Amino acid sequence: MSFYEERILPHIIDRACSLGQVMKLRSQLVPLAKGRVLEVGMGSGINLEFYNPEAVEMIYGLEPSEGMRRKAQPNLKRSPIRVEWLGLPGEQIPLEDNSVDTVLLTFTLCTIPDWSAALLQMKRVLKPGGELLFLEHGESPHENTRKWQDRVNPRWKKIAGGCNLNRHIADLIRHAGFEMGELENFYIPKAPKIAGYIYKGIALNPIARRNE
Repeated sequence: MSFYEERILPHIIDRACSLGQVMKLRSQLVPLAKGRVLEVGMGSGINLEFYNPEAVEMIYGLEPSEGMRRKAQPNLKRSPIRVEWLGLPGEQIPLEDNSVDTVLLTFTLCTIPDWSAALLQMKRVLKPGGELLFLEHGESPHENTRKWQDRVNPRWKKIAGGCNLNRHIADLIRHAGFEMGELENFYIPKAPKIAGYIYKGIALNPIARRNE
């Protein structure tokens, strides 16, 4: 990775993803995690303060950026929950099948190049009946905003670490075979609309039915 990606971009992303309204949304979703958790795109460990240590056994933190893992050290030291780093991208999750109870995605799916492969990997490692908790920004349902997202996206990706403004998060999750349990959509107040349309919810890994 370049100097910008390893030394500068982690600070920019961490600052943008820890604003007041965003932290409030994290505080609503992260405490729902339980058991063995896979957090994809753990970044600087912003979510650690919101985990319920009585409900979470341990966390696998998937984060390929060394810069982000360095930035996470203060948050790791404050957390009572054991974290094991996985230094690979989302398309290459080095865990056994059906090995985690919860997968957590917060402002991550927008950046993964091969989102389909990554979601299939998450589904593979998530136990049947396990939950995918997600908090992501993405494609707006409003035509004017959506047009601007499409116009700006090529340049935005170059300066924002591969972040895409115009992915329809719910459709991507359904496409991978998850069942949508809960879904909320809204704009973050006072945020630019092209980057502030939120998908927040819970998807389930379906329990396979036996052939009768």
